[in-house]
Amino acid sequence: MNQLEFPDIKVLEFNYRVLQLNQLNWRDFLNQRNPVASALMAKMQIATEDQPKVSLRLLVTLKLDPAKMQLISGFIDTYLNLDESEEQIFQTELSTIESEDREQVMEIVTSWMRTGIKQGRQEGIQRETELILRLLKRKIGQLTPEIEAQVKGLRIEDLENLGEELLDFERLEDLTAWFAEEE
Repeated sequence: MNQLEFPDIKVLEFNYRVLQLNQLNWRDFLNQRNPVASALMAKMQIATEDQPKVSLRLLVTLKLDPAKMQLISGFIDTYLNLDESEEQIFQTELSTIESEDREQVMEIVTSWMRTGIKQGRQEGIQRETELILRLLKRKIGQLTPEIEAQVKGLRIEDLENLGEELLDFERLEDLTAWFAEEE
């Protein structure tokens, strides 16, 4: 229980029950039609070898609209955190599902893949930017914060061009001239 009070008045009293999900058996919630209960099953007592099957079963049996399904599947995916062998079991289980349900799950899996690809691209661009900044500092010395911001704001194509051009740079003015040409 939490309280917020002043000397003469109680403003707020908040009562809550603490549940330790890892102490609950996921099977007790298997037939719940509540998507939150289903999503939280990912944090309950569940044998490692059952995780892929359970996650797939949850995705198929909930029969939610695509937006809710995406939310729940994202939660399950994050908290189950399947390793490579569990992911293979997941794929094997996926092939045993009925056609209609398989399409629904594949839509979610495809969405996960798109999200992963997008995150991977962003990380790649960020790493390329960091590499180019390190190379520039080595080649022409310390960069101003404004120049660093300009480099960080470049599109991937421009970053790649800068990566090639910086090999010919000898001083900061060369980089400044390169930016002027690119505008």
